[in-house]
Amino acid sequence: MSTDPSLVRARGLWEELAGVPVSFAPTGGVNVVVSPESRICPVGWVGVVALGGSAIVTAPSEGDAVIVREALKGLPAHDVVDGVLIPQVLPVARVLGPATLAYVSLESFRPARADALTVMELPASRPELRRLDQAAGDEDAGEAALDEITSPAFVIREEGRVIAAAGYRTWPSRTAHIGVLTAPEARGRGLARVTGSAAVAHALAAGLLPQWRARPPASRRVAAALGFEEFGSQLSVELAQDLSRRSAHGPGGGARRDLATCQAHMAD
Repeated sequence: MSTDPSLVRARGLWEELAGVPVSFAPTGGVNVVVSPESRICPVGWVGVVALGGSAIVTAPSEGDAVIVREALKGLPAHDVVDGVLIPQVLPVARVLGPATLAYVSLESFRPARADALTVMELPASRPELRRLDQAAGDEDAGEAALDEITSPAFVIREEGRVIAAAGYRTWPSRTAHIGVLTAPEARGRGLARVTGSAAVAHALAAGLLPQWRARPPASRRVAAALGFEEFGSQLSVELAQDLSRRSAHGPGGGARRDLATCQAHMAD
């Protein structure tokens, strides 16, 4: 088993979020457990996290766990977070992800040079951040989740307006979940690296483990530039058989609302 301290801490985080005793197998493999209160996925879904060559999976019921164990039997850990493969082996209604999970230590962190840019620190409640969310659009704003950060916001202004911002929300196991957002017209100028670097430095100074979860390639490139290492991925799956069960309790929300609920739940 890898003794990389960041990987050990990252695994500890997701084991805690699973909600029941489970661990990443030291020699690889996939461990499936029943956890109706799992915080690694929306309620009622199957949550999958692969880190460092092994994976843990939470299922909302024993019946679902039986289906998942049979479908994933023999698959390597990197395949169980494959968003193309999984719908071929499981009866899937919806899939969220996969999103890569990357982490950085104080030793591997590569701070971005600000050069002529000035990074300011603002309270997370400032209305300027909500205006940036609106300018970026629902999808990008939801990915960054700056409205959920518990740290200060680290921002760059241009002509009096915030055009880039970053911060983090404190998660369990002393983890800092990083969020970065740049206004559409200001992208391609390295602003995400500069604001993200300020947020990461703040988290490391507080003894937290910075986590960068990303789907867009551009976001992954920013993380890599700052020294983050991708240890694995996260995937959430709603099984098709859950649809009838869920409809008995009233209409459900869309996938983005489920993801937002999941994100908030993980930080509780």
